[in-house]
Amino acid sequence: MTKYKVGNIVEGSVTGIESYGVFVNLDEYYSGLIHISEISHGFVKNINDFVNVGETIRVKVIDVDEESCHVKLSVKDINYRNVSSKRMKIEEVGSGFEILHDNLDCWIEEKLKEIG
Repeated sequence: MTKYKVGNIVEGSVTGIESYGVFVNLDEYYSGLIHISEISHGFVKNINDFVNVGETIRVKVIDVDEESCHVKLSVKDINYRNVSSKRMKIEEVGSGFEILHDNLDCWIEEKLKEIG
């Protein structure tokens, strides 16, 4: 059973824009399409006026195909750009650039392990 249910509002990343709609990646398994008719109640001349590739947006699930892991999405009646920001607390580690010089390689390596 999928974690995506009709009516849910979830976050996704815009991965592509075509004349007929917007492709959105929801997670490592599920992706979806916002058909041009699900972008606005009014006429949509250019989808690029509404979203950009790489942008994280909120989308409403209108149909789920669990077999293909494909989700039909809409942004018509929601505030799709109101995405929660995940902020990290900034820790004081000293002054000057010496701290950066001494730790940058380690921080990069840690982050690469975290995302990779």
